[in-house]
Amino acid sequence: MNVWIGRGKVRAREIAGGAEITIDGITTQARYYKPLVYEFFRKEFSVRPRWGEFEVELVMEYLGEAPRLDLDNLAKALLDALKGHVFFDDSQIARLLCERRSGERDRISVRAMRRESA
Repeated sequence: MNVWIGRGKVRAREIAGGAEITIDGITTQARYYKPLVYEFFRKEFSVRPRWGEFEVELVMEYLGEAPRLDLDNLAKALLDALKGHVFFDDSQIARLLCERRSGERDRISVRAMRRESA
């Protein structure tokens, strides 16, 4: 497994065919995440975008009561932030899975991987 990069709220590592990103903390403002993740990729985690179809799994974990955050808005903000870093355009997303679940802490995890050809 590749080493995690980042010491702040955002950490990432390369995985086979893509990247895995975690963001500590949750805010109800989905637009907060786009510049946060974008700046992380620009300054700390340099990967080259790839062509082809991608599968993206987004999991929002929360501690206590579920936050009132629309997963579709969160997904859009994060996909926009990954554009130009992991993949060239979000039209490359062939499968998108979004989930909200109780966890050990407030965190968002995103796995973006090139889709296996059938």
